[in-house]
Amino acid sequence: MPQAPMATHRQTIRVYFEDTDAAGIVYYANYLKFAERARTDMLRDLGISHAEMMKRDGHVLVVRRCEIDYLKPAKLDDLLTVETVAMKLGGASVELRQRVLRDGDVLAELKVLVVCIGNDGRPARIPDYVRGAIPRANQSE
Repeated sequence: MPQAPMATHRQTIRVYFEDTDAAGIVYYANYLKFAERARTDMLRDLGISHAEMMKRDGHVLVVRRCEIDYLKPAKLDDLLTVETVAMKLGGASVELRQRVLRDGDVLAELKVLVVCIGNDGRPARIPDYVRGAIPRANQSE
């Protein structure tokens, strides 16, 4: 059974050679991959599996909108932390804020809107067991 959720989820990610360009700087699109891994692992840490949700409910969570500000470059072999916070939980959507950090320095900031859809591709209400597990920013850590 997972522990009581904290409002901010933190995921550690190492920068590998495959994540960088020829200069050893993380390629811009890979920040999106880092953020996706952190969101998926946040759900997993809360006891929610995408595969199980698909099997049980026929629902998936997908990104509808993403904004990203690149502030400083990450480099080869950096150890990064991706912080994820659910800012707003709607009927079929979750608004998230994510930050990619290195030693407390913010490298990138993301605003992500994730929506729940059914097998038909149409919006679907987020299942109650998922909704109840997602901690919101207004909860104390």
